[in-house]
Amino acid sequence: MAAVYPTTAALPTRHPPPSFLRPPSLSWSASLTQHRIPLSPRLALSPPPAPNRRSFVVRAAWTRRSRGELDKSPNRKSWKQRTDMYMRPFLLNVFFSKRFVHAKVMHRGTSKVIAVATTNAKDLRTTLPSLIDDNACRTIGRLIAERSMDADVFAMAYEPKKNERIEGKLGIVIDTIKEYGIIFA
Repeated sequence: MAAVYPTTAALPTRHPPPSFLRPPSLSWSASLTQHRIPLSPRLALSPPPAPNRRSFVVRAAWTRRSRGELDKSPNRKSWKQRTDMYMRPFLLNVFFSKRFVHAKVMHRGTSKVIAVATTNAKDLRTTLPSLIDDNACRTIGRLIAERSMDADVFAMAYEPKKNERIEGKLGIVIDTIKEYGIIFA
């Protein structure tokens, strides 16, 4: 029986095949053990470079933005700009042309028009004596208020353009809307 099973001492020792005969491993961890990169003692023990103008420029090149640019983020909207659409969703838009007065209430999020009134409408063109005077502005304000309430909108906002004052015909339209029960936020 002993002759059938050879002992471990009798087995020939196998040496691994040379590395060029072994198939390359596809795992990255296997490649780390095979290829050792010697560290030069100069790189391992060198102190950090003294801060001077050139090293600062090199360090700044690795950052995403320069220090002056970090303070300003021109494309980022402020908190008010991002939340205002949800806090005051309905916006009044009033336009005065040479011949007519146009007003509409829009939902900011969906850009859906809630209420529209214009002196260019057929029924107002025939009944109003003037399509651009103060009486026409009061009529437009009343119509906007009534149509907004019919659409269950009881609060809206008006954002004046740059250098625009709420006075004159615009003031009359907004005051009339307020008189008919619409809250301006």
